[in-house]
Amino acid sequence: MKRTTLSLFAATAALAALGGVAAVTVPSGAGSGGSAARTAAKAPALLPVQRSMALCPAPTSSDVGETAYTAFTPVGGAKGAKKGTAELLSAASSDKKDDSNKQDKKGNKGSKENKESKGPVPAGTSVLSLKEPGKPATATTGRSDAPALIGSADGALAPGWTVQQTTVVAAGSGRGLHGLTCTAPDTSFWFPGASTAKGRQDYVHLTNPDSTAAVVDLELYGKDGRIKSGAGEGVTVPPRSTVPVLLSSLADAPTEDVTVHVAARSGRVGAGLQTADDKKGGDWLPASAEPAADAVLPGIPGDATSVRLVVFAPGSDDADLKVRFAGPNGTITPAGHETLHVRSGMTAAVDLGDVAKGEAGSLLLTADGRSAPVVAALRVTRGKDDKQETAFIPAVQQLGARATVADNRPKGSTLALVAPGKEAAQVKVASSAGSEGGEPAEKTYTVKPGTTLTVEPPQPPGAKGSFAVTVEKVSGGPVHASRMLALPKDGVPMFTIQPLADDRSSVKVPEAEQDLSMLNR
Repeated sequence: MKRTTLSLFAATAALAALGGVAAVTVPSGAGSGGSAARTAAKAPALLPVQRSMALCPAPTSSDVGETAYTAFTPVGGAKGAKKGTAELLSAASSDKKDDSNKQDKKGNKGSKENKESKGPVPAGTSVLSLKEPGKPATATTGRSDAPALIGSADGALAPGWTVQQTTVVAAGSGRGLHGLTCTAPDTSFWFPGASTAKGRQDYVHLTNPDSTAAVVDLELYGKDGRIKSGAGEGVTVPPRSTVPVLLSSLADAPTEDVTVHVAARSGRVGAGLQTADDKKGGDWLPASAEPAADAVLPGIPGDATSVRLVVFAPGSDDADLKVRFAGPNGTITPAGHETLHVRSGMTAAVDLGDVAKGEAGSLLLTADGRSAPVVAALRVTRGKDDKQETAFIPAVQQLGARATVADNRPKGSTLALVAPGKEAAQVKVASSAGSEGGEPAEKTYTVKPGTTLTVEPPQPPGAKGSFAVTVEKVSGGPVHASRMLALPKDGVPMFTIQPLADDRSSVKVPEAEQDLSMLNR
């Protein structure tokens, strides 16, 4: 049962104990009709959130990694609210990561310089604070032992508060651009696209923001179903701490394509899954949207040299899916990959090759016949030979009221907007001022039905530093979106892709009032 439901029951019981029953009702002047009118509920009001949380996992254990944190709150989210605070604090560490692959700045493993320690960052240390809406705040670190961060925002800084963590790893396993929108705490996360294969080191990071311990189960599923392992059951995450778990330690044999389910038995956590490949770089694998019969995976780069689709069916029924590619001019069916059958409780994977063929687009999965829920992700590779780099695109929910992504760079950011249905959509894209100055800018785009529109966000005039981007649907049908950040380095096309989900700026609140007449029934 969801916490919101429990909270509502608790509030109702408390009000009843004070001498009445709390009931969601129509106010007395709203109409007549006896008991039917009293119990009819008004539509919930959409109100700004009063508090937001963001959990950032430990960014890297590499000595040649540089991490930037960017926090941002859009303007106008909570009119009349108090100023508020927004701050990221270091979490305590229960780090058990294997440092055998750590490298010094010359790429040498296990050097003396690499083993020297500056001492851990004390838990509760302030790393970054945001002072005002509309202007990003940034912080950087080059520490190989940089901690996970626990962030919260309240007042006027809470609605839409977003934190981006971006790390450049210059060499070694997982070399590349690792980007992540720091997550809100929850009780369930799905990560299709992980691996325990030779040459891969995938870690799931569990961060507990609360004052009591959380207990988490890590479930792994391969092509033949559940991968049995007692080691992933009942993982304890201490209060306000983080625990990394190496996925290969939970499997007896290497498995190329794995779906990971993070399920909290008690408490809640933020979960992030970081991949590192000896040859193809690495990135954070964002969690897939909740299981659904259809899935939209937006933002395949036009120059992708390889695209691998990984799908898992968590329900009791098999899933049959139609596979389509939505490019800039319409939707096509990839030759030889028209459909995909996914058996219940199993992970299916298929290589789509260079499905983009020079044109950026999105992958659309729709139920073929009876519908069964699935989660899905794409592993996208750019570059060739020893200059390959990998990123991931999960299934993404359609845009809600607004989505926000921080840490955009001039000429480095690209938005992918896809309208998967039969109706066009208008979308407003707004860029903030830069973290070091400049003015905001905005532009409205039309996305044709069945197509993917790829655009650079409007550049803020005079912007210095990084800037944030908000995306709002103005009218029309459903739209799904992602942001690609590209920072090429030494001939390697380093890139990372973040899905644009709702930024949790508002919440639906039902109207409630005391109805003492219920006591006379």
